[in-house]
Amino acid sequence: MFFRILTLILLCGLSSAYAGEDHISPKKEKWSFDGAFGEFDRNSVQRGLKVYQEVCAACHGVKRLAFRNLMDIGFSEGEVKTIAAGYNVQDGPNDDGEIFERLARPSDYFPGPYANDKAARASNNGGLPTDLSLIIKARVDGANYIYSLLTGFIEPPKDFVVGDNMHYNPYFAGGGSQLLMTPPLIKTGQVTYDDGTEPSVDQMSRDVVNFLQWVAEPEMEARKRMGIKVMIFVVVMAAFAIAAKHRIWRRVK
Repeated sequence: MFFRILTLILLCGLSSAYAGEDHISPKKEKWSFDGAFGEFDRNSVQRGLKVYQEVCAACHGVKRLAFRNLMDIGFSEGEVKTIAAGYNVQDGPNDDGEIFERLARPSDYFPGPYANDKAARASNNGGLPTDLSLIIKARVDGANYIYSLLTGFIEPPKDFVVGDNMHYNPYFAGGGSQLLMTPPLIKTGQVTYDDGTEPSVDQMSRDVVNFLQWVAEPEMEARKRMGIKVMIFVVVMAAFAIAAKHRIWRRVK
């Protein structure tokens, strides 16, 4: 009886959750990092960094990413130093006990766009822009969700009331399909890619998703390689164990 009641409670809870959904499921895209043998498309990740720097960084930070980590996606030490030198970071105190600004070094982390959360809210109509360091891992089906969100800004249905300073996006979870964020990627050519790739809205969205996937899981490739090695080891050892078992017990009737 107890288990029947518990099952009914769980089913009611699930029904309420599904009934309360106010968004549609993300698009299902193919990514180079999917699957047991998936790996990062480093060219795309580098392009995504540029999209982040020129579009997303105006509102969102990646506080867990250090400049030196960029060498893992193909940037040389000199290129990393050049990228870092384009930012100012706070340091100190100096000999006079004062906090000062200096050019960033490869060992520094990417600075955020705001001094603190209150400054961020004041600049965004009360909304607090999310730090993007772990956004892919923090959302269900993260890569597809972020891609769908970036490409999903459309005009609302005629009977849908959009709040002040809000924007309609049917993929946005938890906010009634409307959010404060202005559509960030709106036209082809919004950034210029050094490798000549056409920067369409779809391409820029894919590239920045690849970048954010790498930021969230920079160890992914090493983890997958280790997993494959472990599985091979387990299979080989299992084969030896089975062979040993048959050899030891073959004379036993």
